[in-house]
Amino acid sequence: MKAVIQRVRSAKVTIDGEVSGEIGQGFLVLLGVSGTDTERECDYLAAKVLGLRVFEDQEEKMNLALQDVGGQVLVVSQFTLYGDCKKGNRPSFIGAARPERAIPLYERFVETVRRAGIETATGRFGADMLVALENDGPVTIIMDTDEIMPKKN
Repeated sequence: MKAVIQRVRSAKVTIDGEVSGEIGQGFLVLLGVSGTDTERECDYLAAKVLGLRVFEDQEEKMNLALQDVGGQVLVVSQFTLYGDCKKGNRPSFIGAARPERAIPLYERFVETVRRAGIETATGRFGADMLVALENDGPVTIIMDTDEIMPKKN
């Protein structure tokens, strides 16, 4: 799985002119699922996002996590994170999971964040969405489970 995590002062997703999800301070998470991802990758990535310490403490050091600042999360599905641009100028999205695999993992990620006590909003999987945000910092972190997860023995 891949996630682009942006620290925001606010963010919202609009679908067909109506706001689908909106948050104040916290993270906008653009979430991509590959065809080989499982619950293991999903749970690992959710834990990493929840533990990410990029909010400033009293000494202005990035040392606080979402729960420390009462932050919220807006999760938006984004299969284009698996766009492969190695050949030509038109990306191939063959590495992205099909909806029957991606939707359950996307929903599991959202529920894992909610179970941690974090107020969580979402877009709608597969919809044409407008995403607006006020990036705070800017702070943007990219996580890819292929790169950050310990390898299975």
